[in-house]
Amino acid sequence: MVEALRSGVLAGVPHGFLTRAGGVSRGAVAGLNCGFGAEDDPAAVAENRRRAADAVLPGASLVGVYQIHSADVATVAEPWGDDERPRADAMVTDRAGVLLGIVTADCAPVLLADLGAGVVGAAHAGWRGAHDGVIANTVAAMESLGASRGRIVAAVGPCIAQDSYEVGEDLRAQFDSAEHRFFAPHAPGHWQFDLPGYVHARLRDVGVETIDLLGCDTYADPARFFSFRRATHRGEATYGRQLSLVGLAVERS
Repeated sequence: MVEALRSGVLAGVPHGFLTRAGGVSRGAVAGLNCGFGAEDDPAAVAENRRRAADAVLPGASLVGVYQIHSADVATVAEPWGDDERPRADAMVTDRAGVLLGIVTADCAPVLLADLGAGVVGAAHAGWRGAHDGVIANTVAAMESLGASRGRIVAAVGPCIAQDSYEVGEDLRAQFDSAEHRFFAPHAPGHWQFDLPGYVHARLRDVGVETIDLLGCDTYADPARFFSFRRATHRGEATYGRQLSLVGLAVERS
């Protein structure tokens, strides 16, 4: 069965952080691989994405972006095809019947909603995107559709945890001294970076107060999650991606 993790802060909003359970892919990406770049059978990826969407909002149009670790946000006025995906790392919409889908494999998927305004957002937040402003830009794009940052709630889904995320001084040097609290010393010249904690702080910085961290470590749980870093450490040729989804249901009379 497809497994969709839910967040209490998004109650009433169709959403789900999908694991690798319940898919049809085989080999190194066995399970619910939803990434186009995983050297997987395109038919398997299409079926996995269909299953994921049906687990969250049956009948909705699934929309994604060509993710590039940027701070760019696309506003979805009408669904586009998979071969028409704009280069961006977040999406927002106020259209019912549309599912925003972000793929990750260690980076943090962030799902946001202002249910009162009828606006949702989804962001792919790795260290670079979070550092460069993808969270702030997503919130601003939601506001342009009528949302209020004081009402926006956010959930940060499965991503690599601090205990699993060793980085070098070169990455730490990208951050200012006030942000060094997210780096725990590990070995000479090496640090453990708290990605979910950093994303949480960036959400708070832009006025989002209701935030849920699901606390699932993608690296440490191979049975449940795909992980780019784990695949790299194991010398695997490719890696899968899990899908995180949020949308607005169509009201029925």
